[in-house]
Amino acid sequence: MIRCLAYAFKSIFKSRARLVAENLCLRQQLVVLKRRQIRPRLRDSDRRFWVLACQWFSGWRRSLIVVRPDTVVGWHRQGWKAYWRWRSRRPAGTGRRKIEPELRELIRRMARENPLWGQCRIQAELASLGFKVCARTVARYMRRPYDGCPSPGWRQFLNQHADEIWACDFFTVQTIWFRTLYVFFIIHHGTRELVHARVTAHPNSKWLAQQIVEACGISRESPHYLIHDRDGCFGASFNRRVRSLRIQQIRTPVKAPKAKGL
Repeated sequence: MIRCLAYAFKSIFKSRARLVAENLCLRQQLVVLKRRQIRPRLRDSDRRFWVLACQWFSGWRRSLIVVRPDTVVGWHRQGWKAYWRWRSRRPAGTGRRKIEPELRELIRRMARENPLWGQCRIQAELASLGFKVCARTVARYMRRPYDGCPSPGWRQFLNQHADEIWACDFFTVQTIWFRTLYVFFIIHHGTRELVHARVTAHPNSKWLAQQIVEACGISRESPHYLIHDRDGCFGASFNRRVRSLRIQQIRTPVKAPKAKGL
């Protein structure tokens, strides 16, 4: 009783818009609870209501009873993911058309029977036969195994050699004096262990070369593979030092930040 009186006294000082929004939230939950089911199930319209409520009404958490506030936040995130997935979808009919299987076999046969021919020579020979093919397409099918078995994918490579792979990258930190610091870190793929981490304001190839030496200390075995992006900091000094450690570098494709597997 005292709680109800305190709530009524507190409502006197609330604005009319806030009272209307709170009343609307409570009425919506009453509609859900009145449905003739053992356990009321929320519909898509109910989820949309609470996603909008959490954006426009600051007191929505205190009015929510049927689910937890974290559930509403999860709905909001799923809605944004679905929206950007829809915006990023690939329109039908776009992209380069696939060439015929007979033409692919012809490219492989030319590459197999003429080992000294490059992609431009094979493209010219195909043009003389009446096939108009891009040189990059020729190079793509020249690299395929001639036995017809596809090469292992990137995910399969990471799973098979996870214990032998390190991956390195940068992230930035802004200080209170508006200074940008670059954090260089190395992670072991198999255990997800942070192998090495250092901070600098001016990263360059010589500094990175020293960091890879410190990471491959006496008490730690060097990896077989090191994955990194195509940043200009990984220059000549870094490449020489990595080769001297007998580590094979694997550079990720352009604009593919997830390829490092971090």
